[in-house]
Amino acid sequence: MRATLRWAHSDLRAHRGEALFIVLATAGIVASLLLATALFGYATNPWQRVFTQSHGAHVWLHTARSAETGRLAALDGVESVTDAYLVESATVVSRGTRATVELRGTPSLPAVGRPLLTAGHWLDAGEPDGVVLESRLATALLAEPGDTIVLPGTGRALSVVGIADSSEPRYGPGEQPGLVWAQPSAVREPGGRVVGLRLADPDDTDYAVQRAVTVLGAGVVGEVSTWQQARAEAQSDNRLLGQVLGLFGLGALIAAGLAVHGAIGTRIRGHLRDISVLKAIGFTPAQVVRIFLLQHVAYAVLGAVAAVALTEGLGARIPGRLGDAVGVWQGLPGHTVTMGAVPVGAVLFIGAVTGLAAWRAGRVPPVPVPHPAAVPGGGLPGVARRALGLRLPPALVLGWHRAFTRRPRTFATVGRLALPLLLIVVAMSAWTTIDRFHNRPEELGLPAALTVRPDSTLNDGGTRELLDREPGVAAVYPGVEVAALVPGQTATIALRGLGTREAPYPFALAEGRRADGPDEAVAGQGLLDLLDVRVGDWVRMTVGDQPQILHIVGRSIEPENAGRVISTSLDTLHENDPNLSPTFYQLRLDPGTDPRHVATALSAAAHGHLDVHPVTNPADGLSSMRAVIVGLTCVLALIGLIELLSAIGGTIREGERDLLALKAIGLSPRQITAITVTATGCTALASAAAATALALPLSNWLINAQGHSSGIGAGIARTPSPLLLLLFVASAALGAAALSALPATRASHRRLADTLSAVA
Repeated sequence: MRATLRWAHSDLRAHRGEALFIVLATAGIVASLLLATALFGYATNPWQRVFTQSHGAHVWLHTARSAETGRLAALDGVESVTDAYLVESATVVSRGTRATVELRGTPSLPAVGRPLLTAGHWLDAGEPDGVVLESRLATALLAEPGDTIVLPGTGRALSVVGIADSSEPRYGPGEQPGLVWAQPSAVREPGGRVVGLRLADPDDTDYAVQRAVTVLGAGVVGEVSTWQQARAEAQSDNRLLGQVLGLFGLGALIAAGLAVHGAIGTRIRGHLRDISVLKAIGFTPAQVVRIFLLQHVAYAVLGAVAAVALTEGLGARIPGRLGDAVGVWQGLPGHTVTMGAVPVGAVLFIGAVTGLAAWRAGRVPPVPVPHPAAVPGGGLPGVARRALGLRLPPALVLGWHRAFTRRPRTFATVGRLALPLLLIVVAMSAWTTIDRFHNRPEELGLPAALTVRPDSTLNDGGTRELLDREPGVAAVYPGVEVAALVPGQTATIALRGLGTREAPYPFALAEGRRADGPDEAVAGQGLLDLLDVRVGDWVRMTVGDQPQILHIVGRSIEPENAGRVISTSLDTLHENDPNLSPTFYQLRLDPGTDPRHVATALSAAAHGHLDVHPVTNPADGLSSMRAVIVGLTCVLALIGLIELLSAIGGTIREGERDLLALKAIGLSPRQITAITVTATGCTALASAAAATALALPLSNWLINAQGHSSGIGAGIARTPSPLLLLLFVASAALGAAALSALPATRASHRRLADTLSAVA
C-alpha cells in the first residue's frame, strides 16, 4: 500500500494540471445533473402540491347560464362537482398595469378547487367589493391585500383582500385571463357559468369530458380545460431547462469518461518501463490496476463532493429560477436520496471507464518489450513524398504524417476530442435559436409586437381610427378567437380568425401554403397531434351549436396555447357568423419602433378604453438558459482540454523515437517543434470539423423535436452562421497548436543522453 501511495503521489506531482481539470470537470458534470434533477422536481412539485392540497378539479367547463349542470353529478366516474359559479369577463387596472380577468362569483370557500391563501383572508360577506386574486395575476398587477383595483369604463373599484394559489391555468398576458374570486353580487354582467369536475380516475379525463358535453349539449359548452393542460403549462419552461441540463450533463459525463480513458491509455504507453519495474519487484496485475483506478476515482470523488457541497450550500442563492428550483427541491422528500445517488452514479461510471483503461496496465509484461525498429505503416506515403518534392515546409508535411500514421489510435483520439466539441456546437445552436426568437420573432410565428383589446365602448371603426393614427404602426390585423369543441367533444381548441383576405396575416409557415381561399386554414403542431390529422385534411369543429369545417392547407409555427390553434381569415369566420366582429387587433410596428412607447401612447389616446399588451415571446422565459449554456460550455471545454493534453503528451512521447533521426537529417529544434505543433493542430482540426459536421444535423433534430413535443412545431431550429462555425473550428485548431508549443519546444531541446534513454 505504501508503494501504491508513493506512486500515486509521484504521478500527481507530474500531472497536477490534468488532475485539477478532472476534478473541475467532474464537479461541473455532477452539479449540472443535480440542477437538472432540481428543475424536474420543481417543475412538477409546486403545481402538484397545490392541486393535491386544494382538492383540485380535473375538468373545468365554461357553459351558458342555461346549462343544467346539476346532471353532471350523476355521470360515471365523477367523484364530486363544484357549484356552477357565475363568471364575468372584465379588464382591471392596478398601478398603471391592465389585465384581462375572469370575475368568478364564489359565495363560500369551495371544497373542490379550493384556492390556497398565501396572503390576506378569504371573502367576507361584510365586504361586498372584496376580491381574492390568483397569485400570478397579483404579481403582474403589483397588487397586495389592501390595494384597490379599478374596472375602467365602469366607475367600479374592487378591494383586494387576499391572494391565493390555484391549480387552474395561470394568468398569461394576452393569452389566459387571470382569476379573481368575488362575491356573487360583484359579478354584475355574467356571461355564463363555470363548473369543475373531480374524477375518481384522472386517466379517464377525455371520456369524462365527452360524457359531460353530451349530457349538457355542445351548444351550451364554451370552453373546456383539463388538469393535464394546467400541469403542462405550469411546468413547461422549468422542464425544458431541466431537459437541457440533463442532456448536456449526461453527454459531458460520457465525454469525461472517454477523456479519462484516453488519458490513462496515454500515460500507460509513456510508463511501460516503470510498470514493468513494478511487476518485476513483486506487484501483481491487480495491484497495478488498483493504482490507476484508485487515483482517478479519488479525483472523481473529490469533484463530486465539491459539486454536492456547492449545490447544497449555494444552490438556493443562484439568481432566478435555478435558485428557486433548488430551494424548493431541498424541501422535497427524495432530496437526500438524489443528492447521494447522482454523484455516486457519476463516480461509478468514471470508475468503470477507468477500470477498462487500467486493465491494460495490468497486462504489461514484467520484461519491457523493445520498440519496433519501424512503425507499421510509418513510411512516408506517396502524397507526403510528392508534397516534399513540391518544397512544402518539411515540418508541415511530417506533422500531418505523424498525426495520421497510426490510424486506429488517431481515430480514437479524434473521436474522444470531437464529443465535447460536438456538444459545444449543439449548445451554440440552442443559443442561436433563442437569439432568433428575440431578434427575428416574425420568422418564428410572432410578426406582431402588440395585442390591443378594446372595451365595450369602442366599436371596430373607432378602434381602427385610433390605431391608424398612431405613428410607428406598420399594419393592423383585426382578429377574433373563440373556443371550439374538437370532434369527439373531448377537448377545446382555439379557433382564430386573423387578418382579412385583402390584408392577410403573415403567418410563419413551416409546411404547406398560406390560407388564401374560402374555408382554408393553417394549424399549429399541437392541434395536428391532438386531432391526428395532417396538412391537406379537412377538420370539423363546433363553436357553440354552430359547426365549422375548415381545410388545413399549412402548418404554422404557433407558440401560443401549446400549438392547439387553428387560424383562418376573419372573412372566413364572418361568412359562418355574420354577427362576428373583431375582439382584438394585432399590431406590426415599423422597424426600430419601441413597443412600450406605442403601448403608452395608445392607452393615453384611448383614455383607458384599450387594453394594450406586448405579444408574449416564448424566449422571454428562456433567458436563464443562456447562463446554463455558458456554464455547460465551460465544463465541456475543460473535458476537451483534458483530452487535448493527453493527445499532446502522446504525440511528444511517440516523437521521442524520431528525435535523433530528425536531428540527423538536419532539422533544427524549431522545425522539430513545428512538427509536433502541426500534428496536434491537425488532430484538433479533424476533431472540430467532424464535430461540426455531426452537430449541425443533430442540433436541428434535437431542437425541432423539442418544438414538436411542445406543440410549437418543427422548423424553429437555427444553426450558427458559417462564419461563426469557421471561427470555432479555426480557434480549436489554433488553440490546440498554441497549447502544444511549449511542451514541444522543451522536448525538441532535450539533451542527447535523455533522448537515448527515452528510446532505449
